[in-house]
Amino acid sequence: MIIRAIVSICLACVLSLGSLLISPSAIALTEIPLIDISYKECPSELAAGGVGSGSSDPVSCFLVTGKTKNTTGKTVYDADVFGWIYDANNEPAMQNRNRVGSIAEIEPGIHDFEVRISVPANQPTPLKLEKFKASGFTGKVRKY
Repeated sequence: MIIRAIVSICLACVLSLGSLLISPSAIALTEIPLIDISYKECPSELAAGGVGSGSSDPVSCFLVTGKTKNTTGKTVYDADVFGWIYDANNEPAMQNRNRVGSIAEIEPGIHDFEVRISVPANQPTPLKLEKFKASGFTGKVRKY
């Protein structure tokens, strides 16, 4: 009986501690549509010092722009931006990845956004942007 009581108390403590570390509002991932997606070359101050994917190959800097359409009525935080980017030959411009950046806060309503991307300089333009969306949390994610 005593062991059973101790196990029950320990289990209750673990469950209580878990609820303190993870707020329920941060658990649910919220998807936000992105509309009017386009891109433009980076201004020279952003393009300087662009980094490729771990290599010294030259890269081209672009800003993906558009609008967020948040109909949740709540601010969404730490939203990852996903989409497919193809070059003029329909080849992937960002190999093996569709996460292109992030947006710190998306307030309710329709708002402008931009995300900086780097693609290999030898990829022919114009770029084709497809299936863009953002996914974030309706509560701030705690960082420990």
